[in-house]
Amino acid sequence: MEKLTTKRLALYSGRTHPALAAEVATHLGIQLGEANLTEFANGEVRPRFAESIRGSDVFIMQSHYGCDGRSVNDSIMEQLIMIDTAYRASAKRITAVCPFYGYARQDRKAEGREPITARLIADMFKAAGAKRMVSIDLHSGQIQGFFDGPVDHLTAMPVLESYVRTHADNPVIVSPDAGRIKVAERVAQHLNDKGADLAFIYKRRPKGTANVVEAKEVIGEVDGRLCILTDDMIDSGGTICSAAELLMARGATEVWAMATHGVLSGPAVDRLKNAPIARIVLTNTLPLPSEKQIDKSEVLSVAPIIADALNAVFDDTSVSEIFGGENQA
Repeated sequence: MEKLTTKRLALYSGRTHPALAAEVATHLGIQLGEANLTEFANGEVRPRFAESIRGSDVFIMQSHYGCDGRSVNDSIMEQLIMIDTAYRASAKRITAVCPFYGYARQDRKAEGREPITARLIADMFKAAGAKRMVSIDLHSGQIQGFFDGPVDHLTAMPVLESYVRTHADNPVIVSPDAGRIKVAERVAQHLNDKGADLAFIYKRRPKGTANVVEAKEVIGEVDGRLCILTDDMIDSGGTICSAAELLMARGATEVWAMATHGVLSGPAVDRLKNAPIARIVLTNTLPLPSEKQIDKSEVLSVAPIIADALNAVFDDTSVSEIFGGENQA
């Protein structure tokens, strides 16, 4: 007997950022699945999918972020439980979609007796039943090797570059530290027709400290130019704000800040309000609560990029071709 089977794509979201998942589902032309998450009095979570997912290609989306009284650890655990639910419901393949990957900065031992938590998170997703992982602008590319399976490392740079192309002329793309020079250089090359140049900030992080950064000097010509700082995330805002002050002191006419992930924790909002930054351009990989929204911030959507990647994974076609292979660089 010969029987033809039909492939089915199912997308579910945790509670951290359902708006992004709903937007991705719209771009895919599907209905976002009902996870029916129940939280018990002691804080334990239990999902129960409303429909059968037996034999389906299931994507579980969650950004690792603390909001609405839940911590970043709660969001990770919730996604792990949802993956386990899909595994036990006989899903054919489960992909963990993490627009923002938690603990990404703990990717190596900087000092003795420290964890490599980014690897631990990857191990937990594999143990829960995820066969594949999708993320956007990981803090370091080596995290792809932590997961025992395929990892599709997407980048929000096309969205951010399109914004610059529309709103800026003759900019200087500035890396806030030496580690992001390659990314800034690629952005500057893509915007070469807009007269873009490259610069970077030499900074120092005092040993034994966290969220403390000292911007020391600018390498590159920024006098009389619009400077656009680009980074993977803005967390406490210390790096971006100190870099902006240094650029203005070196003669920049205006400073913008661009980042994929707007974590904006602790004093970040107050720092950004008071910093000499004219525009703050973020993407919606993380939710931006009303108390973190300021007049000079703009949020761009990465939903089309995620949707294209999930569609490619589902159809078993190339994800890297969406970015011309540059997401692997």
